[in-house]
Amino acid sequence: MKRIFVFFFFMLLLHDVSAQSLLDVYKKGVVKLTPDTEYAQGNQWDKIFETKYDNDYKFPDEPKSLVMMPNGSVVLNYAHRTCYLLFDENGKFVKEFGITGIPKKELRKTHPTNFHPKIAGVINDNIFFGRNDWSNIVCFDFNGNYVKTLSSNYRSFTSSGRITMGNNKIAMAGFTGTGRYDKDRNCDIVAIVDYQTGEQKVIWEHFNDNPEKKPNRLFLYEYRSKKGGYISTITMPFIQRIPSLEPQIAVVNDRLIIALPYSGEILIYDVNGKLVSKESIDWGKKYLSVEEQKEIQKKAIERYSKDRVPPPRSSWASQEEEYRKAIETMVKQMEADLDKITTPIPMLVFSNIIKDSDGNLLFFEMPESEDGSTFKVNEGANKFNVWVYQNGGKFVCQSSFECDDYDLFIAPSRMVFHNGYIYGLQTLKNAAGNPLRLVRFKLGNVHAEKDNAL
Repeated sequence: MKRIFVFFFFMLLLHDVSAQSLLDVYKKGVVKLTPDTEYAQGNQWDKIFETKYDNDYKFPDEPKSLVMMPNGSVVLNYAHRTCYLLFDENGKFVKEFGITGIPKKELRKTHPTNFHPKIAGVINDNIFFGRNDWSNIVCFDFNGNYVKTLSSNYRSFTSSGRITMGNNKIAMAGFTGTGRYDKDRNCDIVAIVDYQTGEQKVIWEHFNDNPEKKPNRLFLYEYRSKKGGYISTITMPFIQRIPSLEPQIAVVNDRLIIALPYSGEILIYDVNGKLVSKESIDWGKKYLSVEEQKEIQKKAIERYSKDRVPPPRSSWASQEEEYRKAIETMVKQMEADLDKITTPIPMLVFSNIIKDSDGNLLFFEMPESEDGSTFKVNEGANKFNVWVYQNGGKFVCQSSFECDDYDLFIAPSRMVFHNGYIYGLQTLKNAAGNPLRLVRFKLGNVHAEKDNAL
C-alpha cells in the first residue's frame, strides 16, 4: 500500500511540473537554462561548422540564425554558404541542402560567394520564406524547389523582420531609403504581405531625417589605407543606425504586436492591419547622461590607445605601420570629440523581444556596455520583462537567464522557443575547437535547484 501511495505521489508531482507554465517559471525569479544532454548527441561540430566563416562565431546576428520547422526539426542559416543545415527533431545533423531552380538574378552577388536567401520562417506548413538582398521575399518548398519571389521595397537588417501571421500573410518590418516616400527622408515601415497575391499594405510608418543632410554619426570613426585596409568603430552607443532601431514585431493571439525600441511604444493591430490599442513601456533607461557618455568615450580612447598590432589574416596584416597610424588618427579624433559631448542622448528602451511557446513576449532590457559598443547589445542583454496579451497587454514580472555551460547570445534569431524548451545556436564555454552548438535548453529556477540540493 505504501509503494502505491509513493508511486501516486510521484506521478502527481510529475503532472504538476509538466503543467507548470513558463510564466510561473519567470515569476519565481532567475531562470536557469540547462542543456538537454539527450539532444544533438553524436554531431561532429568541427565538421559541421568547418569553414573559416563558421569560426567567426562572435559576429552579430546577421550571418547565423535558426528556424524551427513544424515537426520540431531545425534549419540553420549561414550567410557565407550556398546551402542550409538541417537537423532532425532530436538535434542530429541530417544534411546540407540548397535551392534548386532559383533564377540567377535572385542570388546576391556579394563577397565571398553568391548568398542564398536567409530563411525567415515557414508558411502553410510546407513553404520556406526568406529575404533576399535585404528586401525581396524568396519562397521555396521543403525539398529546396524554388516557388516564387514576392517583390518588396522595404529592406530589413534581420530575419526577425519577416514573420508569419496566418491566413497566408507575412508581416514585414524594415525601412526604405531616401526618395521612396520623401526626397529628403528615409522611413521605417511595417507592412503586411499577402503570400498568394503579393499585395502589400503598409500599416505603420515613421519618417527619419536624412543622415546625409543632418549628420547623426558624431562618434563614428573610420580610416581607410591606400592598400585597401579599412577600420571603423563606434564609441558612443546608438548614434549610428543599427538593426535594433527597427520596429520589432511578433504575432500573439491573432494580434500583430509592433514594439518600438527607441520610444518604448507598443502598438497592437488585428490581422487586417487595423490599430486596436497602444501602450508605453514605463521601465527602461531613456537617456544617457553627459557624464556617462564621457566615461564611455574615455574608456574607448584608453582601449584603442593600447591597440598597435593589426589583426591576423586581415587586410592590415602587412601594413603594421599604416595600422598604427590609423589607430593614432582615430584616437586623436576621439579625444577631440570629448568636448562635443554636451547633452544627454536618447537610449533604446529595450534591445530585443522574443516570443515564448506560451505566447508571452520577453522584452530584453539594454545591457550596460563598458565600451559602448553597439554590436554587443545582444550578448549582454539578459534581463527581461514579461509582457502578456491580456486586456490590451500588460507587463507582469521581470526575470533573467542564467547558464553555466554556454555564453548566451540573446537574439530572436539565435534563441527560439518550442514546446516549453529554448532551442539555441550558442557558444559552449571552454570548448575544444569550434564552440558553436545547436542546443536545447530546459527551463527551471535557480532557487529550486538549490532547494533540491539541500
